Amino acid sequence: MSKFLARRIGPVALVVAGAVSLSACATPTPYRPINGQGSYRTGFFDEQIEQNRFRVGFAGNSLTSRETVERYLLFRAAQLTLERGFDHFTLVDRDTERKTDTRVYDDPFWGGPGFGGWGGWGPRWRYYRPGFGWGGWGGWGGGFGGGITDVRQIDRYEAQAEILTGRGPKPKDVRSFDARQVIENLGPNIRMPDERGR
Repeated sequence: MSKFLARRIGPVALVVAGAVSLSACATPTPYRPINGQGSYRTGFFDEQIEQNRFRVGFAGNSLTSRETVERYLLFRAAQLTLERGFDHFTLVDRDTERKTDTRVYDDPFWGGPGFGGWGGWGPRWRYYRPGFGWGGWGGWGGGFGGGITDVRQIDRYEAQAEILTGRGPKPKDVRSFDARQVIENLGPNIRMPDERGR
């Protein structure tokens, strides 16, 4: 292999490896125990409150739909019920919260905060353009359109419920669920962490 070809393959391999690792991150949260912190905290969690009372929840990332988060919550409630030796559970309280993060990205070509267009120094004002988002004005050559800024809202959902568990047939209450039936019915739609491309 020539030195020229070896120098070309190295950067290409690095770009391919980076793209593959980034694509692995761009998937909805699989059904797994909670990990991460802050906005990156995703997965299921539970806590025992009393002998047959638990708090369960599921936090998804920005690619996980509200419906999926709520489905995973019910699946975890059923799974926990069976793990603890019970047969059914009743939802005492249930809530799904939308959490929104706002991220601001400045275009480096047009200059960052405190700079005019093309990275030159100059005063800068920010304004909101309906349909276009936030923008800047001013600086060397900045004018309208200088200081392009992209503001994005990123939504993710977290569902929590308090459940009461019990043995025997489920009560005749619309908030009560047979744990085995929930596992049987929802199980085929639960994406586990080792499954790819589903």
